Amino acid sequence: MQAPSAKAALTDFRDRLGAATESVLLVDYDGTLAPFQTERDQAYPYPGVVPILESILQCGRTRVIVITGRPIRELQTLFRPSNSLEVWGAHGMEHKLADGTYQQTAIAPGTAAILAQAEKWLIAAGLASLAEIKPGGIAIHWRGLPDVEIERMQARAREGWAAFAEEPGLKLLNFETGLELRVAHPDKGDVVAAILEDLDPHAPIAFFGDDLTDEDAFRVLGDRGLSVLVRPEYRETRAKVWLKPPHELIVFFEQWLNSISA
Repeated sequence: MQAPSAKAALTDFRDRLGAATESVLLVDYDGTLAPFQTERDQAYPYPGVVPILESILQCGRTRVIVITGRPIRELQTLFRPSNSLEVWGAHGMEHKLADGTYQQTAIAPGTAAILAQAEKWLIAAGLASLAEIKPGGIAIHWRGLPDVEIERMQARAREGWAAFAEEPGLKLLNFETGLELRVAHPDKGDVVAAILEDLDPHAPIAFFGDDLTDEDAFRVLGDRGLSVLVRPEYRETRAKVWLKPPHELIVFFEQWLNSISA
């Protein structure tokens, strides 16, 4: 159940949506629009999410932007509307506009060399089967493994990557079901900052996310917009509102559509 302050924030935001000619909907993908799956290539959106987002987009008064830790190429195989949406992938390392224009942030040669060393360590440690190599980072996923095995792998990866993470420009990042060694910037907070820079200061904007990596976006958005934690169970967060997927999330999207269609 939402706290009174959260309910007031939701009501105020919907009122602003109805009066605005421009608005922005920022959404994470895994855990927010789609349930987590042991097989990452099977993480399709919750039923009902795609039609409502397409309707919001077609209304013409809301920019819908996906900000995900996944590489864009992976998202395009799972989330059909992504081909016509603006997408920031790999925590902001990749950027695809709605017209298909694509850019990727370059990383310093020294940083790339350290990431290559970290990848070699993974292979030597026998963890390559759990690894995902993406722009600007390497992630280890352990969803579906027994708890004892997860603890062992997490400790081993942290120990093996500790020296790499101390290098300038890199950080070790916890997420819901794994660990990632990646460039310190950009992150999702940097993406939100870039979007805010070009946005009318009065335009309603909201970010929906579930994971620890979304906290940077919640922090940067601050009081400028509505931050929404999307999770079956609550956790401590900077977000102002908590919604349980998929029902409460879809209801809010429907209310968004009604507000901009009125």
